[in-house]
Amino acid sequence: MSVEVEQKFLFNSDTVKTIEEIGVCVGLKQFHDQYFDTPDFKLTLRDMWLRRRKQSWELKCPTATVNGTGEPGREQSLCTQYKEITNLPEIYQRVKEFIKEACEDGETEVTPSDEDDSWLGKMNLRCFAEFTTTRRSFTLKGEQGVQIDLDQADFGYHVGEIEVLIPEGGDMQSAQEKIRHTAQKLGLNEERRVEGKMTVYLKRYRPEQYATLLSAHVL
Repeated sequence: MSVEVEQKFLFNSDTVKTIEEIGVCVGLKQFHDQYFDTPDFKLTLRDMWLRRRKQSWELKCPTATVNGTGEPGREQSLCTQYKEITNLPEIYQRVKEFIKEACEDGETEVTPSDEDDSWLGKMNLRCFAEFTTTRRSFTLKGEQGVQIDLDQADFGYHVGEIEVLIPEGGDMQSAQEKIRHTAQKLGLNEERRVEGKMTVYLKRYRPEQYATLLSAHVL
């Protein structure tokens, strides 16, 4: 299992020009995402994000880290850290832990598969967000293990991400330092965490869920 450490940033034509000058484009792709939760937000209230992308499933779960003082440092406050689970049977078991109704209806245990999504209905999971993203990805010379993504969502929001993947239990401080160095090279001076695509999507199209997650300090 890997942990995704990332810092989001807003970009303009000057930022893109800098990235193109000092980086190497390693990919251009488009993907369609669907996010699922119960009507009463059992997963997202725990900051858990169940996503289907190109018939593949992923569950993003938060991982909490603090510096030696027990308080978030500046780099950490600008970054997010999520464990990424991509094995569908494991995703099913994790989700089932938080959706007790699926275990109490007396029905035969289902075996989830990429071809059969009947388990979603049994757990009362419904799609609450759906959008397409066009992504350009870059790497920078001298910054091993760092990827920069420039995302354009089809609902009119664009955002960049500096991302480092580490193994679970890996060196989080080193990952945050790599992100900080990369942000400096790009001339970024973010003072607060930038909103991601999902936050903006919820604010625009799912205001009730947005308000609930905001009051629960998930967003």
